[in-house]
Amino acid sequence: MSGEAPAKTRGIDATALARRASAAIAPFLLLAAAWQLAAWLLPPFLFPSLASVLARFGRIITTAAQFADVLATIARILAGLAGAFVVGAAIALLMSRARAVDRFVSPILTFFQGIPALSWVVFAIIWFHGIEFRIFFIMLVTTLPAFTFQILGALRSMSKDLFEMVLSFRPTRARMFRVMVLPSVLPDIVTAWKVNLGNAARVVVVAELVGATGGIGYQLLEQQQLFDMAGALAWTLQLVAFVLVVQQLLSWFERAAFRYRAVSERSL
Repeated sequence: MSGEAPAKTRGIDATALARRASAAIAPFLLLAAAWQLAAWLLPPFLFPSLASVLARFGRIITTAAQFADVLATIARILAGLAGAFVVGAAIALLMSRARAVDRFVSPILTFFQGIPALSWVVFAIIWFHGIEFRIFFIMLVTTLPAFTFQILGALRSMSKDLFEMVLSFRPTRARMFRVMVLPSVLPDIVTAWKVNLGNAARVVVVAELVGATGGIGYQLLEQQQLFDMAGALAWTLQLVAFVLVVQQLLSWFERAAFRYRAVSERSL
């Protein structure tokens, strides 16, 4: 009898996993079916078949020169996000510790949030000569406000009572950061990365469309000039695949890092 309970538990877990997988895949299957139906009814230059799009997608991955453009875009996204995160964390820390800094910096960041990404592209082209520095600057200024405000909110949401209780044990600064600050702000930091990843993917395409000689955005411009819808979709799916993979990695990290939290709390 004791061996039946684990077997039933494994069966329930497998069923739940299958349901979650089906729920995750179903929207994509429906979207693919709708696209294929449109491909049958409309001209291929408007809606190419899924087979032709997937063939182009595979050709991009297996062609070194084309896949180098994909890697260039990925590197630009990660570099821009890393730079914005480091600078944003430093600014948020200063804002949380000094009210005067908060009153001075907060309106500036809010003002930056209202500037469209395309405007930053134009500014960067006028101000800077190097293509890579232009794109890094655009990525930095467009994602910096969100990182700063999200980290600032995480720092301010820390429990003051818990903070004072930990201080009563007179921990070192390193230990205080490890046992109190990091566990408190890490969930919001992971969320900030998830949100800004999608924003950065959209911004980098705009930056590469206008001011680059390589990358996914540059290739999309070429597909537009050739009126090649299959190529445009294939290059877009490269970026979508990268975002989905990184989002999944962040979700796995979140589940592993926050195992101590209740399941209902992790799902919020």
